Amino acid sequence: MKKIIVPVDFSEFSENALKVAATIAKKYNAEIVAVHMMGLSTAVLTKDSSQSMEGMFYMKLTQKRFEEFLDKEYLNNITVHQTVKNFAVFSEIDDVAKEFDAQLIVMGSHGSSGLSEVFVGSNTEKVVRSANTPVLVIKDDASFDVKTAVFACDFRDESVVVFSKAKALFEKLNIEVKLAYINQPGDSFMSTSQIEQRIVNFLVQLKGAPILPEAVTIYSDFTVEKGIFNFAKRVKADLISLPTHGRRGIAHFFSGSIGEDVVNHSTLPVLTFKM
Repeated sequence: MKKIIVPVDFSEFSENALKVAATIAKKYNAEIVAVHMMGLSTAVLTKDSSQSMEGMFYMKLTQKRFEEFLDKEYLNNITVHQTVKNFAVFSEIDDVAKEFDAQLIVMGSHGSSGLSEVFVGSNTEKVVRSANTPVLVIKDDASFDVKTAVFACDFRDESVVVFSKAKALFEKLNIEVKLAYINQPGDSFMSTSQIEQRIVNFLVQLKGAPILPEAVTIYSDFTVEKGIFNFAKRVKADLISLPTHGRRGIAHFFSGSIGEDVVNHSTLPVLTFKM
């Protein structure tokens, strides 16, 4: 763990994320990259001199707010990089992560529901949908003391690579992982023997220390989302983790994304890995 990206909008939610990033950074001697996206129009930045002066004013103002925002005791002895981008879309946070070779993005979120979830969505949801870097979503000001995590997936072959990444990160963070397959009624329902065979086929493809099939819990519930939450509660997990497909547009609207729904509705921190 070398660098952690923290998107900052100067809200209490981004400060919650910053506190968690500081906890992880101190534990693993990592650096933090705090990034703020101004979202100014291109016209303000590139046209005539008066508009350029306006852009310069906003840039200086943002830098001043940044310095005040990052003047926190919990950041003492941590190397913190500041970067101000004119990105208007949160999906480009992943570009910042690549630029700084970061291994983790930490974001604060209040979640969303109802019409706002359908028509607008949250900035955090956009990052979860698009980032190739793992995204840790923090919901409140609680201290980040994670000992047990749930990792839920469908155990298809396409999930092997992403679980291997998750497994490596959990080992770095010294987090015990509880694996779960959520079986639900409907078209995707499978018998226990079918699920067990899929799990075996999945586990034999993993490198490193073997994981026995008995380590995976087959948990039945009415929806995948409910199953993840109820299983996490049963095992007293501190964190929920899962892969996300990052659906976009019409496909996302009609079929939804379990990863984004879990991020929106979970009270626990959520760690996502894009497939």
